[in-house]
Amino acid sequence: MGLLLSYKKYSAPFVTEKIDVIALIVAVVGWFILLNNMLIPLISPMISITLGLFMVAMVFGMRPGYGRYETVIGVIISGAVYLLTSIL
Repeated sequence: MGLLLSYKKYSAPFVTEKIDVIALIVAVVGWFILLNNMLIPLISPMISITLGLFMVAMVFGMRPGYGRYETVIGVIISGAVYLLTSIL
């Protein structure tokens, strides 16, 4: 699904290093749900992990070259939240 959406959005191969805001939001939310699903007690962990994996896969499965920066930023932000919540 991510590949289809990125081919519709980007007609050229990866030539710029701009960050896609929508992909960044999806990546951050997906990684947050995936790594910090215990912070969301209202949703079953199985459902939240599945939803997080789906969102991460959409960004990770984009056209070659796209989605790399968004994925790294999402991992860093959600990893920092995970470390902060597990320490405190």
